[in-house]
Amino acid sequence: MGYLTGYNKKEPLRVLLQNNIGNPCRLFTGGSSVEGRDEMDAVKQIDYSTIHDIYNLPDGQRAELIDGELYMLAAPSATHQRLVMALSNRIYNYIQGRQGMCEVFPSPFAVFLNANNEIYLEPDISVICNKDKLTEEGCMGAPDWIIEVVSPSSRQLDYNKKLFKYRTAGVREYWIVDPGNLRITVYNFEQDAFEEYSFSDKVKAGIYDSFEIDFAGIQF
Repeated sequence: MGYLTGYNKKEPLRVLLQNNIGNPCRLFTGGSSVEGRDEMDAVKQIDYSTIHDIYNLPDGQRAELIDGELYMLAAPSATHQRLVMALSNRIYNYIQGRQGMCEVFPSPFAVFLNANNEIYLEPDISVICNKDKLTEEGCMGAPDWIIEVVSPSSRQLDYNKKLFKYRTAGVREYWIVDPGNLRITVYNFEQDAFEEYSFSDKVKAGIYDSFEIDFAGIQF
């Protein structure tokens, strides 16, 4: 467990974001470079796109929409899917074991982040506690807890653009699970704080009082 290297542990997340709003990539790059980051899983298109472009994609193709930019999604790796499945199962079992009101949805699951068509995302894992946000189409508004599992080309999106979008939309907690760097970064927006963990740590969920995930027990 620890904070991002090189920054004051007591400096709140809000201050770091404000100080780097013009260049967020300087802050949240996930540390060391990862071989293959130029291989695009998500390809940003130049033309202004809308939700209609999402709906008109050929069968089998998926994309995310952020402020008029379309990001095509490729099939995830086996490592990625093992992590998503393991984390989703642990969260689901915890909720069911306590007859909780929240629900967990692994990708593909549509999130209309601001309850409109401007930002359409498919987070790897979404935990939603307000059932009024749920429709047959997906989640209309911000989930309470989002987990993204990093792939080489999603790194900048996960650590930068999505971080800012999730925070401003009202997501309570955001985890970035980075198998390439064996690191989990936890952003607790309600507490204006963030922490870093390794894959040998137990990581506590901020939205629950007694739930933690032991990453040492996850085989991927």
